[in-house]
Amino acid sequence: MKGTKFLTLLLIILSLYRQSAAEEDTSVSRFQNYLRFKTAHPNPDYSKPVSYLTSQAQSIGLKTTIFEFSPSKPLLIITWVGSNPSLPSILLNSHLDSVPAEPSKWIYPPFAATKTEDGKIYARGAQDDKCIGMQYLEAIRELKVVQGYSPVRTVHISYVPDEEIGGANGAAKFAGSDEFKSLNIGFMLDEGQASTSEKFRVFYADRAIWRLIIKASGMPGHGSRMFDNSAMENLMKSVEIMTRYREGQFDLVKAGLAMNSEVISVNPVYMKAGTPSPTGYQMNMQPSEAEAGFDIRFPPTADLELFRKRIVDEWAPHHRNMTYELTEHEPVKDHLGSPIMTATDDRNPWWGVFSKAIVSAGGTLSKPEILASTTDARFIRALGIPTFGFSPMTNTPILLHEHNEYLEETVYIRGIKIYESVIRALSSFEGGNHEST
Repeated sequence: MKGTKFLTLLLIILSLYRQSAAEEDTSVSRFQNYLRFKTAHPNPDYSKPVSYLTSQAQSIGLKTTIFEFSPSKPLLIITWVGSNPSLPSILLNSHLDSVPAEPSKWIYPPFAATKTEDGKIYARGAQDDKCIGMQYLEAIRELKVVQGYSPVRTVHISYVPDEEIGGANGAAKFAGSDEFKSLNIGFMLDEGQASTSEKFRVFYADRAIWRLIIKASGMPGHGSRMFDNSAMENLMKSVEIMTRYREGQFDLVKAGLAMNSEVISVNPVYMKAGTPSPTGYQMNMQPSEAEAGFDIRFPPTADLELFRKRIVDEWAPHHRNMTYELTEHEPVKDHLGSPIMTATDDRNPWWGVFSKAIVSAGGTLSKPEILASTTDARFIRALGIPTFGFSPMTNTPILLHEHNEYLEETVYIRGIKIYESVIRALSSFEGGNHEST
């Protein structure tokens, strides 16, 4: 009798242990595991998350390939081979890295992936954009392993480094490589942003970045004197003119005549002038040089030549002893002068497939947008490949790059179901071409 009781107790313990282990290995726990890898700049650890993602992919029978276009910056490709690999493939992109976090300003440690009682998962990268990186895999796990679905088109998932610092050693080199060409990409999904409403947001273009530094020079003089064309006077005149332009663009947004991403934003970043002293600055001396820096963002529809003329004639005119330095980070027009955008109408068959898949999964799309910032999607659109930015988060505050970034568990799980519908629809679609960008 004692032996029987002992055996029964042992079986109960083993059952509870197996149940506990099964509960720990869930889509949410795997997401938390991925969030715990410290991939924040300036010293992101790429090797550990790449190893983790590789093991997850191989556990469900997917092929993996690692490229290294720059030393110590691995780029992982996961491949689900389709029944007709001659068709252009689908690429699902996300980035491995994240921006830094200040632990003292967070409720929970930013790389602990703490889940609260109300289901919020706090971590750097929870929204930007480790969520979609795991949702891609979880959706394919469900389609392949549980539902037994086989795609017609080959599906690739890419995990790229360095997106948060411009992507020069990540997606940019990847897009220009023979390895990328060999994948024969016909359509790509990349990251988007959370939606505070019940509708999902989708992005068909990114704004381009310019960095502008304007410099003024003039005769130095005593702080008590008043004379024309001092360096600070010339700089301040330009700053006032630029501020009025910024206000005019912002007024369009405030009036509801344009979205934030549809105007040209001109934001001051720094101002530098003055003659240093041991205690700060020499207050009784007017400086001979002064400069200011600005972050400028353009929608692809902007007239760049007209804007360059504005800089030369109004913002840094030579007759006021002004000079400027302009850094253009990427084009907004293609080689024919057309805006780099992906069509969201009948010209683009991928749009119909994508939008119908969202509806089939019980979702609704808001009006397609230009993304106010920039992502790796710009490198792929520039090749003429249709590309949308999309992150399936609704009723969620936009917390990317902020303290206490989080994503609700229910939102994450629903996103997996959305991707199941989207991936199934895209990978079974047998039409399409590159003419929609």
